[in-house]
Amino acid sequence: MKKILLFAVAATTLVSLSACRKKMDTVAHIYVKDETNASVSNAMVVLYGTNTQSTPQQVAVYDTAYTNLNGLATFNYNELYQLGQAGVAVLDIKAQKGNKTGQGIIKIEAEKINEETVFIQP
Repeated sequence: MKKILLFAVAATTLVSLSACRKKMDTVAHIYVKDETNASVSNAMVVLYGTNTQSTPQQVAVYDTAYTNLNGLATFNYNELYQLGQAGVAVLDIKAQKGNKTGQGIIKIEAEKINEETVFIQP
């Protein structure tokens, strides 16, 4: 009886420990470059979802960040992604600095650093 009980406790503990894992970061890196392929600092970058339903619905994602000296804007989607979720999001990108703008699309995959480059021009 003790062996069966010990085996049951060990098996339960093993299953519990193997099922718990820390989720990795889900991040989007958007690089902004101008028409000469130079990195653009302090550009405003907006990532947003677009409603694909025929009925009006509120867009769940609308985030803004500014590029650093290397032309990189970083967005963290750890709270948007939940373990076991099939996918995260496909988002539109809009980048702007002064009179220069650019657009793109990024697919956010779970527990990865997702990267995209947007070129801005007048």
